[in-house]
Amino acid sequence: MAALDRAFWRGKRVLLTGHTGFKGAWAAIWLSAAGAEITGLALAPDQAPSLFELAGVQGLVESLIVDLRDRGAVEAALRGRAFDLVLHMAAQPIVRAALEDPVGTFASNIMGTAHLLQVLRAQKALEAVLVVTSDKVYANAGEGRAFTEADPLGGKDPYSASKAATEIVARSFAQSYFEPGGVRIGTARGGNVIGGGDFARDRLVADIVRAARAGEAAVLRRPEATRPWQHVLDCLAGYLTYLQALAADPGQPRALNFGPRRGGREVSVGELATLAIGALDGKPWRHEPEPRSLEAATLAIDAGLAKQALGFESRYDAPAAVALAMDWYRRQAAGEGALALCREEIAAYEAGR
Repeated sequence: MAALDRAFWRGKRVLLTGHTGFKGAWAAIWLSAAGAEITGLALAPDQAPSLFELAGVQGLVESLIVDLRDRGAVEAALRGRAFDLVLHMAAQPIVRAALEDPVGTFASNIMGTAHLLQVLRAQKALEAVLVVTSDKVYANAGEGRAFTEADPLGGKDPYSASKAATEIVARSFAQSYFEPGGVRIGTARGGNVIGGGDFARDRLVADIVRAARAGEAAVLRRPEATRPWQHVLDCLAGYLTYLQALAADPGQPRALNFGPRRGGREVSVGELATLAIGALDGKPWRHEPEPRSLEAATLAIDAGLAKQALGFESRYDAPAAVALAMDWYRRQAAGEGALALCREEIAAYEAGR
């Protein structure tokens, strides 16, 4: 299956939550290029710079700045609007921020999703909803094996727990309300995403770029940790392909992993940082351990079911994803426009380059 069928998306009324974030801004740019009519719903960007502002995403969508924790505000914002498809990515996405504010994270990720789904029950033309969670939804005993969609959910830290609970909330709404009316809800469990335009705090690539631009050394907490790295375009192509399929085929799985190809070499945080810093001619990273960290040392997901169900698998391995991301940051720092850079990468991806 093609990563994105432009004929399918042309003219579709899409509600995109989280459009002010890193992945959300890329999704808005891609869907806009495909001819979708996009309504974005999210908080204002919480970092500066942000891809949302650099790329002028507010000019590509109808942008609604709304807090999902406020059900009344969500209901008022969406009243009178009709949607065919929903891609729900709005969330508190940072593990360390969740440790600092667990209750706020639960409110955003769990109750925010519940509020959105409750309001969407009034939508008459809705075809499908995709709720994005995380690769961290699984009960991770540190065995090092790749998790499949059949593995039990868990979460020993607030972020992971919030995402696992979001899965349960989405499933309950699907089975109780949406599926009986013919509306399919799926959940997407994406790996660690890298790409140009990420400026969030406490995310590896963004921290490396900030350090390199400031002439400083990036600080790594767990350089030995491994993660299922994937480029933002691979991740979004998976999401959009899945949402497309949910709308067309009620037999699609209720949850899918999206991550690196099967059989690819695992890349540690330290290895990825070394590749990124080398591409930016930055100072070597330094290690500052965080002894009380609850983050798993190893995390891998098996995306084989996405290939089986959708014919989809990621195109870039970790070194290629790093190279593409660093090229975006270098060119943007040299004065090229963020929107033009994103559109160029999207066009190349769709062309198979």
